[in-house]
Amino acid sequence: MAKIVFMGTPDFAVPTLQALIDHHQVIGVVTQPDRPAGRGGTVRMSPIKRIALKHNIPIFQPEKLRRKEAIEELKQWQPDVYVVAAFGQILPQTVLDIPTHGSLNVHASLLPRWRGAAPIHAAIRAGDDMAGVTIMKMDAGLDTGPMLLKGAIPIEADETGQSLHDKLAEIGAKMLLEALPSYLSGELQAEPQPEEGVTHAPQLKKEEGEIDWSQDAASIERLVRAFTPWPGTYTTFRGKQLKIHVGENGAGNLKAGEVAKVDERVAIGTGDGVFFPLEVQLSGKKRTNIASFVNGYSDFIGTTLASENSS
Repeated sequence: MAKIVFMGTPDFAVPTLQALIDHHQVIGVVTQPDRPAGRGGTVRMSPIKRIALKHNIPIFQPEKLRRKEAIEELKQWQPDVYVVAAFGQILPQTVLDIPTHGSLNVHASLLPRWRGAAPIHAAIRAGDDMAGVTIMKMDAGLDTGPMLLKGAIPIEADETGQSLHDKLAEIGAKMLLEALPSYLSGELQAEPQPEEGVTHAPQLKKEEGEIDWSQDAASIERLVRAFTPWPGTYTTFRGKQLKIHVGENGAGNLKAGEVAKVDERVAIGTGDGVFFPLEVQLSGKKRTNIASFVNGYSDFIGTTLASENSS
């Protein structure tokens, strides 16, 4: 049985690791170091580390895989293959060269579309009809390696970053189990990615969630769904951050950022059409539906929302 070292960190990687534990021999797990998280700064271990501890699998948490001592540590395991899913570090060629059969990556996009760290958010935000998972053989580039297997699913009209994440995590685990034996036996051969259709989805920053009301309403609605639950979307009201958790786009004619009633509904003007906020949360307050929010802040109707950087 092949000796597998798994590399992953967040929740997306959990189904793949669990599938490997259930059906193969995982001799080691590499995951990101424990980090402070939340308002209290409590140091937390990754979801992958918790799974590894539960199954008594050796764990390695290097700050940087490029360091000589990290590479020497990895060599000690003498793996046949690496399986990588949302690890969080780029693997240098010196690391990729260690396993006898190379390294496979479970990537949450239909490559070559959406190479990079945030393909799920990017697919929803761009209005793609389809999303999916690609099992690929890794090289030193950023998601540029040849492909072994692809699986596609439609992006639903109400799809959020969370719902698509959960679907693709499960699909990726099943696809990896399907591809791995055939790959190791040499039956399944990798094919180069096409040169056309390459797009990139770099790591997200929280400030990307600030809503630009001059954009069209459909784009804003997709942004809200794509960034649910993280990094979230927001605007500014009374000098405070107002998170927009759920909303819809529709027809209407208001100035960008203007809040008014349209067809008896609370609406915000955009560059094209209007956006109907459904669930919001003012900084320091609880999440609430828009009717309750307006009851508490009657001056919301008639205001003009602006970015935090606006003068």
